[in-house]
Amino acid sequence: MRILVVEDEHRIGTSIKKGLELEKFAVDLAFDGRDGFDLASTEDYDCLILDLLLPGLDGITICKKLRELNIHTPILILTAKSQLEDKITGLDSGADDYLTKPFSFEELLARVRALTRRSSGGHNPVLKVGDLVLDTISFQVKRGNTPINLSGKEYSLLEYLMRQAGKIISKDQITSHVWNYDDDILPNTIEVFIRKLRQKIETPFKNKKILIKTVRGFGYKIEN
Repeated sequence: MRILVVEDEHRIGTSIKKGLELEKFAVDLAFDGRDGFDLASTEDYDCLILDLLLPGLDGITICKKLRELNIHTPILILTAKSQLEDKITGLDSGADDYLTKPFSFEELLARVRALTRRSSGGHNPVLKVGDLVLDTISFQVKRGNTPINLSGKEYSLLEYLMRQAGKIISKDQITSHVWNYDDDILPNTIEVFIRKLRQKIETPFKNKKILIKTVRGFGYKIEN
């Protein structure tokens, strides 16, 4: 899953980015409101973490502009303000949840997970396709009773495919949800990672069904 963090305090923004990346999220980071709005309005994200007091363009204005553009990405606002009116203003502008600074990373992570589960239409942290199981809390992947070890990017790719099970997913969609904005993506990067996934979740299980299918000219899909 891909997250955009818009936070003008470099220490806080960088800390959030590093923490989320350790939790297998792809994360883009902007330090002012205009850059944040440009990214949020042109790139595809699963959640936005947005400070209210930003240079260039404040968080309330960003929320309103995104909703006016019919961009419904879940938004978690961060604010140093504790007054009830400020929280209500943020929610009324289109935000989905808020956190008051200072906050623990664990609470931020829990709220991000809740927002992304809600937006994907499910509340179960365990994803299943046939006998393939991915636990988004423990990051464990199994096929049947056999554990499967994945790299961080392999895990993120598999999670995205499983959340879209049965749907054809294009390479552009995969890139926008699994890789960061400034990642160096080569023309065959997606094919390489799909091949690595197949080698881990299919090749060792020769008597079981192929799960990841190539839809020539369109992309990939995972289904039982």
